[in-house]
Amino acid sequence: MPPLTKRDFLKTIAGTTGLTMLSGFNPAEAFDRVAALTPTELARDEPFWQQIRSAYTVTSDFIHLENGYYSLAAQDVLDNYQQHIRRINAVSSYYMRTRQFDDKLESRRQLAGLLGCSTEEVIITRNTTESLDTVIAGINWKPGDEAVMAEQDYGAMLDMFRLQARRYGMVNRLISIPNHPESDEAIVSLYEKAITPKTRLLMVCHMVNITGQILPVRKIVEMAHRRNVEVLVDGAHAFGHLDFRMADLGGCDYYGSSLHKWLGTPLGAGLLYVRKDKIQPLWPMFGESGFADDDIRKLNHTGTHPVATDLAIQDAIRFHQQIGIARKEARLRYLQRYWTDQVRNHPNIILNTPADPFRTCAIANVGVKTIKPVELAKRLFDRYTIFTVAIDSANVQGVRVTPHLFTTTPELDAFVKALREIAG
Repeated sequence: MPPLTKRDFLKTIAGTTGLTMLSGFNPAEAFDRVAALTPTELARDEPFWQQIRSAYTVTSDFIHLENGYYSLAAQDVLDNYQQHIRRINAVSSYYMRTRQFDDKLESRRQLAGLLGCSTEEVIITRNTTESLDTVIAGINWKPGDEAVMAEQDYGAMLDMFRLQARRYGMVNRLISIPNHPESDEAIVSLYEKAITPKTRLLMVCHMVNITGQILPVRKIVEMAHRRNVEVLVDGAHAFGHLDFRMADLGGCDYYGSSLHKWLGTPLGAGLLYVRKDKIQPLWPMFGESGFADDDIRKLNHTGTHPVATDLAIQDAIRFHQQIGIARKEARLRYLQRYWTDQVRNHPNIILNTPADPFRTCAIANVGVKTIKPVELAKRLFDRYTIFTVAIDSANVQGVRVTPHLFTTTPELDAFVKALREIAG
């Protein structure tokens, strides 16, 4: 057998990058049929979304309504990912030494295209926690410096802020976000009142993970910048879920997200955006002497890691773009409203998610009076084989319900029926 040339190898590695067929149906035919429909109209076209469901391998063991933690990758994305693993494994360190960095750069370039920013402002991480903790730990904190955040923020980031307080003597100031805010201005005011002359950083969720509430990030960023405070945005549940670009967020300084949630990559991929002028002052969490202080790659010393995930990002983006973010967002918002509108006025059911459709998308949180969240989640699964997750913290008591593109309205009907029976 002749030796593998570099050209042959690169052709082999690239062999699965031309994804054109979603599993189970012809995309050109499917999208041609609905081309005249607006995203809002298409959101109600159940036959179309049944075709999209066929692109996923969905379990029949239970109704899956906890997709916010880690969502299924589409079958074609998963197949390509497995191909990447096999082909890289076949040549092992040859790939790592000749190709991995170029491929990772291409994945960064495509992610930057989705965000509407420069490739030089984006790196690939493992998840949102790693992304945001890189920033929180990278700031040169001094005793008495302050940071502002909400008790509804993700626990891992709150833990990192507490660690910096122990280590450097900085101070954390927490606010609490109401589940049903009166207005954007009311939320902005909560954050603004917590700012003092010592505040250096404000962290805010793009979408609150436990309730699904979308926060007015642009208004918060603009307010904070007027006070000379940098803003770190937790976009764990927004990227690949909401139709936005970085320019829509008012020039936020830092943004982190997970790609295995709404973009649909295999598990273990995230991104970190750092505005170009904010890169130089950040300290890396791991020593890296190969890049200049103003090169974002200094923050991305990963050592040897599963590089097939970096390649699969491109497959996930291709699948994501075939559907289109406007269509995707409209369908996800429709699914959430489909079930919440049916239970919102039930006397024993509590919705911890705003009624305003512009403040939410796929995620919602629901509770039943007199039943603890963990018991509600257990009943839903044990009696009705419906999988959710219990939330009992930060003024939110209920289960988080997260449908995805492969979720059907009959599945949501079954959930509504179960919820009503449990609520009496």
